[in-house]
Amino acid sequence: MKTIVLGAGIIGISTAWHLLERGHEVTVVDRQPDAALETSFANAAQISVSYCEPWANRAAPWKALKWMFDKEAPLLFRPQLDWEQWRWCLKFLAQCNDSAFERNVQQIVALGAYSHAALKDVVRSTGIEYHRLERGIAHFYSDQKSLDEAGHAVEVMRQFGVQRRLVSKGELLQIEPAFKAYGDRITGGTYTSTDESGDARVFTQQLARRCAERGAKFLYGHDVLRLNKIGNAIDSVAVIDRQSGVGGKKDYLLKGDAIVVACGSYSAPLLRTVGVDLPIYPGKGYSATFPLRKPEGAPMVSTIDDGKKLAMSRLGDVLRVAGTIELGGFDLSLDSPVARARCHMLSRRIEEILPGVCDTRTPEQGGNPQYWTGLRPATPTNIPFIGSTRLGKLWVNAGHGTLGWTHGAGSGKALAELISGARPAMDFGFLGTEAAPPRRAAVAA
Repeated sequence: MKTIVLGAGIIGISTAWHLLERGHEVTVVDRQPDAALETSFANAAQISVSYCEPWANRAAPWKALKWMFDKEAPLLFRPQLDWEQWRWCLKFLAQCNDSAFERNVQQIVALGAYSHAALKDVVRSTGIEYHRLERGIAHFYSDQKSLDEAGHAVEVMRQFGVQRRLVSKGELLQIEPAFKAYGDRITGGTYTSTDESGDARVFTQQLARRCAERGAKFLYGHDVLRLNKIGNAIDSVAVIDRQSGVGGKKDYLLKGDAIVVACGSYSAPLLRTVGVDLPIYPGKGYSATFPLRKPEGAPMVSTIDDGKKLAMSRLGDVLRVAGTIELGGFDLSLDSPVARARCHMLSRRIEEILPGVCDTRTPEQGGNPQYWTGLRPATPTNIPFIGSTRLGKLWVNAGHGTLGWTHGAGSGKALAELISGARPAMDFGFLGTEAAPPRRAAVAA
């Protein structure tokens, strides 16, 4: 079968790889000059199967209201004159109850376990190296109220097979001694030994190289102009080379037996042009990558700081710190007052927690912090859309929010199985199929 994959992030490349594994012909289209140069470029680096709670819970609306005027807030809602934003928010509010939370967790955990196994299989078969650390993920808290709430969350998540456990401050500092300097402000934490971390960009680009070696065709530097519909099916995709297009060359058409939209946050507006309406909205996230001044003092366990809702991951000789969600459209600027405040918060927080370990100096001070922002394709449930649409030949793999790296390998494998006529072995509500009866999902160790 001839397949066209639109998007070369972790989701698109994983889909391409698994399609090739099943004998399909693959063409990948992306506007960037290489794979993983947008949302997969500098994320938090965590494979967080066990830290996967949906954003929507009964406390979320009140927290969002409280944070609206705080530039450094973990979740910042920036109202726009945009119906899609408000419609998404209404759908999100409808998920902010306990029954929806449990229903959504079940599917997210099932996909996470399936995806983690798929990632391990890909790494075993390819030998890709990407600063992988299989040391689990720790989460520390700085106040007793939050720690007490974490204990309740541990019990809830264990019902779904998540092996997260509550740990004392002493045990947390044994798991990761790097936080001893901040230890007097830590009240305790949680830990999962089965999670891991690694560089999503490096992995995705290496997997793309292996796809090319197996015969995949890559059209980098190409814009997707439109999906061409004839009747109830997609006939072709119009694309244009960014460089040749400047000289006046016309777009050309790509035809295939299956067309996969894996364009992250940009999937929704593209799909709406052919009448497929999915609630995917961009959540702007930030990260900073700091060179290590004292490698011996840097954490080796990927960690979440509950106080600021930030994730920290060691990637060789640098530390990646990432977090915050900003709902304000497709803005990717790093020079606005809000963006600068959020970037500076990352630097300041690292100095508070790991004083002197990283080079957090600004360029004016002689430093070289690598600030980055990307648009996380969020759904109101935090469950991605994977499967077929009502239009013939048109498939979707999008809406992974903050869990694209966690769910990437499994989402690609699952969609490739569906395109090949098989049913993935997990309980998940795939688009275009009847959902299997839910059961408790076990997270693979």
